[in-house]
Amino acid sequence: MEKTWPSRSCASTFTSLSLSPKPNSSNTDQNHLHLSPKPKKITSSNHSRSKSRFSSTSASSSSSSSIRDFSALPFDVLTMIAANFSHPSLQTASLVCRAWRDALKPLREAMLFLRWGKRFKHGRGVKQNTEKALESFLKGAARGSTLAMVDAGLVYWEMGKKEEAIQLYRRAAKLADSAGQCNLGISYLRAEPPNPKEAVKWLKQASVSGHIRAQYQLALCLHQGHGVEQNLQEAARWYLKAAEGGYVRAMYNTSLCYSMGEGLVLNHRLARKWMKRAADRGHCKAQFEHGLGLFSEGEKMNAVVYLELAHRAGEAAAAHVKNVILQQLSATSRERIMRFADNWKALPSSR
Repeated sequence: MEKTWPSRSCASTFTSLSLSPKPNSSNTDQNHLHLSPKPKKITSSNHSRSKSRFSSTSASSSSSSSIRDFSALPFDVLTMIAANFSHPSLQTASLVCRAWRDALKPLREAMLFLRWGKRFKHGRGVKQNTEKALESFLKGAARGSTLAMVDAGLVYWEMGKKEEAIQLYRRAAKLADSAGQCNLGISYLRAEPPNPKEAVKWLKQASVSGHIRAQYQLALCLHQGHGVEQNLQEAARWYLKAAEGGYVRAMYNTSLCYSMGEGLVLNHRLARKWMKRAADRGHCKAQFEHGLGLFSEGEKMNAVVYLELAHRAGEAAAAHVKNVILQQLSATSRERIMRFADNWKALPSSR
């Protein structure tokens, strides 16, 4: 299981929560009704000035037109820009002009290989086949799709071929793919030996682009001082950003930051809010903590539900407290609690 909070040697120990203006129409009409002024006689000097102004305007217009002519973009530049486009985005971009349609053809083909790769990887409509999945992803990657590069890298990583995975992540990362940057950063953290400084560099780039898992991983590095100088305020800021993006582990850590005033201003109400959000999305430690908080407030029924869920998810410490509370409840209440726990489903999250 991935560690979600620094160990005691890295940070403080956390305990359970205690719970253009419009034209003037009148002027326009007047101007329309007035007779045109008598044209001035064009002298040679006036004519030359007029011609000069006309030439200048034409040149400017021509220059402006050439700048706006996106069809003149070199194919290699365009394919680099569109390397991390999804299939709908590629279809839309291909409608801009014929030159773009032709330039983006390899990337559109890559989307087909990507789709087949996912089908083979997950067994959707076909028999699951990792080798065929990897083959499809690599064909998509060869056509320039960073999405295919990342998926191929994931397969290589799962196969234990970490160097091949890192090479593909690096290719995607250099093309500004945030998932590739995030995976490259995590790979450097898990490499033998690890390279935390390089990891933080790529995690920060992905985080600034809005990649929530990268934001969480960057926060952990800042919290632990791993590959970067320890900075609790920055760590808490990235935890909160990832939590707001739906990353459940970041929700749990954000709650801990608020509950202890570490990196964030002490606020038990916000601590409870984020702990419950993490619990409702299946974080077992959050379920345990939230259950204890409810019990301390006298909400035994709700407390037992969260403690039961935490116990089922593998939080052994929840069992004892749960059993103590169950002894205080009627048989009917106990049955209702178990039925609720059986039917409970976690809210969606980005994990």
